[in-house]
Amino acid sequence: MLKDWALLGIVLVLLSLATFVGRWLQRQTTLGLDKRSVDSFNSRVNAWWFFSLVLGIAFFQPTLTVVLFGLLSFWALREFVTLTPTSMGDHRALFWVFFFFTPMQFVLVSLNYYDFFSILIPVYAFLFIAARVAISGDFKRFLERVAKVQFGLLVCVYCLSFAPALLFLECKNMDGNYANARLLFFFVTMVLISELLQFLLGRMFGKHVIAEVVDSTRTWEGVIGGSGATAIIGMSLYWATPFPAWWQAAAMAALIAVMASAGAMTLAAIKKDRGEVSTGTLIEGHAGVLSRIDAVCFAAPVFYHVTKYFFGAA
Repeated sequence: MLKDWALLGIVLVLLSLATFVGRWLQRQTTLGLDKRSVDSFNSRVNAWWFFSLVLGIAFFQPTLTVVLFGLLSFWALREFVTLTPTSMGDHRALFWVFFFFTPMQFVLVSLNYYDFFSILIPVYAFLFIAARVAISGDFKRFLERVAKVQFGLLVCVYCLSFAPALLFLECKNMDGNYANARLLFFFVTMVLISELLQFLLGRMFGKHVIAEVVDSTRTWEGVIGGSGATAIIGMSLYWATPFPAWWQAAAMAALIAVMASAGAMTLAAIKKDRGEVSTGTLIEGHAGVLSRIDAVCFAAPVFYHVTKYFFGAA
């Protein structure tokens, strides 16, 4: 129980510090900072306050946490689908995507049926979507339309579902009643910290933009420096994880940071392609749920499977 309260306290301190930094940057007029960048930073912090409070429920009601992630997933998929136009031939396939495969994925996660939820979407849903669109008789841009639906389902539902799946993952070194909740909290906290540190270090020291046409603010200095700093913070929190050694927690935190950056870049490319700046307004002053869980979506399945392979119970 002491570990649980300590971890919650650390997260609150980090979020409070990030909030203070954001408000301080907002008041500075002599640093030459882009106002939109500062506003974006503050919107990230505000959104993560919301998501961290939601995650606190994991310590008491794991099933409710799965439901909340399911709702976030549903909303994110809705935002993703609106990025590109759909035809009448896609609508019946989308009905099954939204009202069968999405809730079924999270039902299987809540029941901890790994053998089923690990293949439901990439095997059965993908095949069903292609066949259902073909049956509609609309063959124009068939591959493009099917691929869009499949990719949205993969990222917004399948990948995101591995975050709450951490609540049921059996590991060798789990201790205490809330060990799995700590694991989920560790994961989400590392995603949060990596995003904020990459943002700050990119603004302070960034000189080499990774892909300017995709994201003009994400630099190699920010990603590398942010990932390294995230690894240090993860190392200091290894006591809250099933990772027995500090260097293992550091490596996992760095892995989370790299995958989080990859997710943010990928979704940024999609939005640029569609001429979109934001994807919704679920939280006031915030660019939409998809814009904030993009990092989680890419990092969750990788973190889950690496943890399961190296630290999972035999």
